[in-house]
Amino acid sequence: MFAKKLRLVVCSLWGAVILFGSGHALAGFDELNLRRGVTDISNQVYDLHMLIFWICVVVCAAVFAILIYSIIYHRKSKGAKPATFHESTTVEIIWTTIPFLVLVGMAIPATKTLLALEDTRDSDMSIKVTGYQWKWQYDYLDGPAEDVSFFSVLTTPREQIEGKAEKDENYLLEVDNPIVVPINQKIRFLITSNDVIHSWWVPDLGWKQDAVPGFINDGWTELSEPGIYRGKCAELCGRDHGFMPIVLEAKTEEDFAQWAADQKAGAAAEAAAATQTWTMDDLMAKGETVYNTNCAACHQANGQGIPGVFPPIAGGPISIGALADHIDIVINGKTGTAMQAFGAQLSDVDLAAVITFERNGFGNDTGDVVQPSDITAAR
Repeated sequence: MFAKKLRLVVCSLWGAVILFGSGHALAGFDELNLRRGVTDISNQVYDLHMLIFWICVVVCAAVFAILIYSIIYHRKSKGAKPATFHESTTVEIIWTTIPFLVLVGMAIPATKTLLALEDTRDSDMSIKVTGYQWKWQYDYLDGPAEDVSFFSVLTTPREQIEGKAEKDENYLLEVDNPIVVPINQKIRFLITSNDVIHSWWVPDLGWKQDAVPGFINDGWTELSEPGIYRGKCAELCGRDHGFMPIVLEAKTEEDFAQWAADQKAGAAAEAAAATQTWTMDDLMAKGETVYNTNCAACHQANGQGIPGVFPPIAGGPISIGALADHIDIVINGKTGTAMQAFGAQLSDVDLAAVITFERNGFGNDTGDVVQPSDITAAR
């Protein structure tokens, strides 16, 4: 009776294996599997993953088959006697050699793929990636976009974040400035951090790399088709860890060259704007945008801050206190607190605008107007 029941269980298990092993059943599990990606290296990683997976499946199936066979045909009720392999050289050789061969069979393709992942030689261009709480900075070190530098910040509408609006397809995966790369070129990424440990991860590229303060890690990619690929910080880097997306856009070489020219023209226009005198209205309008992008996460959209964590802007001692102190703390930050130094992150125009907005918004009404030239003088 026991043998019949056990055979029924075994047959059921094999039926489940056959059922879930069918193409129709496995189709629903594609989203649970490792993503194949869009690059040659990501496909190598995927193929390695599937090879190791099926080796593990075969090993597990063999082990359980032997286990089930032993339970059925070598049980006590059939009068089976315990076998002894004490000091059996043959058995020792068998159970050492087989696992060794299995491990070697996995180690060779794994080593080949890992070496390919780390091979950043002969790159066509390099981009430095710096993680901040909670944004990314991209510096193009050579190529058509040499000296182009910008920050990339989340732009998902606050209404969606607060649950007041329906979430769209790319919820928490939209940014103001995506990183742009040309296709058919090997791009080397130099990855580091300005504050805490982050991790730069775009799944379609097939790898992720930690951004560690004081260290530079690298990685590379080469895309063959234009497209937009999304990722995020894969390290628990702070309270707004989930608001640090990555958007990478691949363009043709011609479109990339035009994008690079546009970026350089925009930087020149920004530099020219820093020498102009701005009106209060223009500063307030620009300052509100800068505040919502860079300051609202900590000091809140209403300027009330978070008691005991982030001080308020509305009626706060800095925003209605001495103007020079306000400029200094925004440019240089405050050691020992979460207040970052924005002097290297924002332009003179952005800094002048956001300080003017903070001193005249949220009911502060100090009447102070900060010009870009004031920021230049304070640096």
